This record gives sequence, structure tokens and C-alpha cells, in this order.
Amino acid sequence: MRVAIPHTLGREEVRRRLRARSGEVAGFIPGGLATVTTDWPDEDRMHMGLSAMGHTVNAHVDVEDAAMVITLDLPDSLSFVRGMVEAAVREKGTKLLR
Repeated sequence: MRVAIPHTLGREEVRRRLRARSGEVAGFIPGGLATVTTDWPDEDRMHMGLSAMGHTVNAHVDVEDAAMVITLDLPDSLSFVRGMVEAAVREKGTKLLR
């Protein structure tokens, strides 16, 4: 799943905000038992590993000039909630940039 969130902040500011606020991502997942790991293999890509409720989702965030693009590898077992996940990613991703 790919979700693009437009911005007018510039790459450097998006990177700064993501680094400062990436610790908040676990709180976006209902149940309070999520673990999230992040690393930056290069300056414009953040890898994320999200584990919650017996599922693991790998994702990456690409910082582009006019958008932050979040790509999630949603397991087939969660395909029935794809629409809800996409809406939540869009909403919470937008909040990360505020």
C-alpha cells in the first residue's frame, strides 16, 4: 500500500519533523502494545517495523520535494482492513508533519 501525503515544507524540514516525532508512531496504533523501530538508511528514506496484535508490518517513508510517501507491506491477513489502515496512515502521517 502506498500513501502520499503532500507538503510544502521542504525535504529538510520533513526529515527534521519525522526524526523528532517518529517515537509517537507506536501511540497511533490502538491497544497500546505496539512496538515501532525506525532507521534511516539514507537521508530521504526512513524504514519502520511495526509490531502489534501478533502482526508485523514493514514500511518505509520516502521524503520527496512535495510529498511524504509512506509504503506499507500489509500482510494478506490484514487485507480486509486495508481501507481503514490507509485512512489512518493518511491522518496520522499528516499529524506527524504538523
